[in-house]
Amino acid sequence: MLNVLIIGATSAIAEATARRYAARGARLFLVARNTTRLADIAADLRVRGAVDVGEAMLDVCRFDTHAGVLDQAWKQLGSVDVVLIAHGTLPNQGACEQSVETALAEFATNGTATIALMTALAPRLEAQGRGVLAVISSVAGDRGRQSNYLYGAAKAAVSTFASGLRQRLAKVGVNVVTIKPGFVDTPMTRDFRKGALWASPASVARGIVRAADRGSSVVYLPWFWLPIMLIIRHIPEFVFKRINL
Repeated sequence: MLNVLIIGATSAIAEATARRYAARGARLFLVARNTTRLADIAADLRVRGAVDVGEAMLDVCRFDTHAGVLDQAWKQLGSVDVVLIAHGTLPNQGACEQSVETALAEFATNGTATIALMTALAPRLEAQGRGVLAVISSVAGDRGRQSNYLYGAAKAAVSTFASGLRQRLAKVGVNVVTIKPGFVDTPMTRDFRKGALWASPASVARGIVRAADRGSSVVYLPWFWLPIMLIIRHIPEFVFKRINL
């Protein structure tokens, strides 16, 4: 039986991922800030087949509380097979440009908090000698763009940290998977105009579970973001400065 810990469990992608694990009869421990929404999701997962669903409240930016919540998860699950870190916000780039305080707060939520959680999780998984740590980064972290470079910088930090942690933990049987979604149709992006490049939370969740099962290292979801980002990463800087992305 799979034991799954999901942090940021009220996000659309996390909820869709939890549903896939619930259908397998997994035991789940859900962590998020909105306890009312968390309770609703837990009840739904029990109906969908989850054997057991635990819950804990966490404000990811309160780093001093991380260890206590992870202790609760390990106490309830005994051991953890899969951890998914899925929390995040989509900052207003313009607001970040006008306020140092806003910029740093958004970086803390999308970058520092994720790194803090991965740091706290690593020794627990290392002690088990097995498990998967999947972390949601973003294609935005592959190259800074004027439209969202605060968000992209935070995700780049997460991706680089995950790369180093993956190399470290691979030696003890723990796999770190970096998930890089492109545009996803979620409540966080409800005001965006949608197009052919947009994916549903359910399809991204399917890719996350498949990557965890296969022991993947880095996955772009959907797959076509890999060639797209290869092209964007290789645009010469003197050209990149003249285009709008």
